[in-house]
Amino acid sequence: MDHTSEKAAAVAMEPKESYWITAWKNCTGVLFGREGKIFLLFVGIFLFAYYLPLGEPKVQKAVLESFLMLQAYARNHTLTCVVPALFIAGAIITFLSQASVMRYLGPKANKFVAYTVASVSGTILAVCSCSVLPMFAGIYHMGAGLGPASAFLYSGPGINILAIFLTARVLGLELGLARVIGAVGFAFLVGLAMAFVFRKEEKAKVAAAMQMPTPEAPRRPFWQTCVFFFSMVFFLIFAAWVTPRDVTLHLKDGQKVQAVVLEERSHDLVFQLSQDWNGKKKEDQVTIPKERLERLEREQSLTMTVAQVKFYIAGAILLLILLMLWRWFTREEIDEWLHNTWDFTKLLAPLLYGGVLAVGFVSALIPPQYVASLVGNNSLSANFLASLIGAFWYFATLTEVPITQALIGMGMDQGPALALLLAGPALSLPSMIVIGRVMGWKKTAVFVSIIVVISTFVGMGFGWLVG
Repeated sequence: MDHTSEKAAAVAMEPKESYWITAWKNCTGVLFGREGKIFLLFVGIFLFAYYLPLGEPKVQKAVLESFLMLQAYARNHTLTCVVPALFIAGAIITFLSQASVMRYLGPKANKFVAYTVASVSGTILAVCSCSVLPMFAGIYHMGAGLGPASAFLYSGPGINILAIFLTARVLGLELGLARVIGAVGFAFLVGLAMAFVFRKEEKAKVAAAMQMPTPEAPRRPFWQTCVFFFSMVFFLIFAAWVTPRDVTLHLKDGQKVQAVVLEERSHDLVFQLSQDWNGKKKEDQVTIPKERLERLEREQSLTMTVAQVKFYIAGAILLLILLMLWRWFTREEIDEWLHNTWDFTKLLAPLLYGGVLAVGFVSALIPPQYVASLVGNNSLSANFLASLIGAFWYFATLTEVPITQALIGMGMDQGPALALLLAGPALSLPSMIVIGRVMGWKKTAVFVSIIVVISTFVGMGFGWLVG
């Protein structure tokens, strides 16, 4: 018998899969492939639309609130936060050499330097969790190690100097100090934990980087690239500068109301009372149509002074950026930059807007009083629930402080309050959806779990210390 016959006989003697096992493998392969996921998405949208009880007033309000939140996001965050961040992400891919990224943030970079650089970024960028995503995608695609990239992803919105000072002023020095220590430590812990869990993949990434050919010499002096990137970052900082939210509302009927602005929408204003007013208690949320409003009065401060001239500063920086593009960059480079920026826009924008819609819908169905009743002690379950709610909830920049203040007024304990402040600004449902597309759902699940678990135990520890 020849070798071919022997091979055929051996194959014939192997146990064959049953028809049902083969069919099951084929079905799962189709469902969880790219086309299958699209099909499941269509099915989910169909079932949601088919069974949504639009006759219920509460559901009607939730649908309206979801679109109002989307409009507020488009009006208040897209042009000043997301769009500049997308251009920075495109510039990272186009103008920043891969060798530079690998040197400072790559898997073989000095860990202390890499994690320090990634973590310190949060003290500069006063942006929300959604706005930091394009820049994270840029450095991750350029070869940054998973650990430093994850530290940057947390630190961008998590270590916000303005928010930390506001926390100390509004919620007390203890909670403010605990937030700053927890947030800085978190950036390192989250990054180190992600690098440890996926260490095999990181080793493969290092091996692949070692096989890469020697990069070409930079097209321009390094100092020009640095000046260009710092200019874009400063443009983002001033364009997205947050106007102080503590205000005095002057109504057309002569009333004055001390409040904190939570959301400014096209036709109304959502704010949190800083005093009892009109049958409402302090820290209640109230919506007032803009037609009733005569003017908003804000206390003068350095932050307010910058807010009043921020667009002039941003405009001057934009002119400087355009001048640099004209003198230092070629037409081909600019075209490539715009192309990469557009690629990031197509990837991120639909996911962000879809996530904001979902958060607005769900938030309207869950009253704050119900949330506060579930986190009224320092138990493991209360801290875990506060971390989980914070992870999925969307907070515009600085709004987490007055919202947490209101929840504390309704009975939320100090431990869960810190857990919410640590998990909330760094994560949101929209950001999770985008992170899943950028680095995969497995890594996203681990990233979210690490933040929720650490927030839970840090919150419990803080509640035990101050309780």
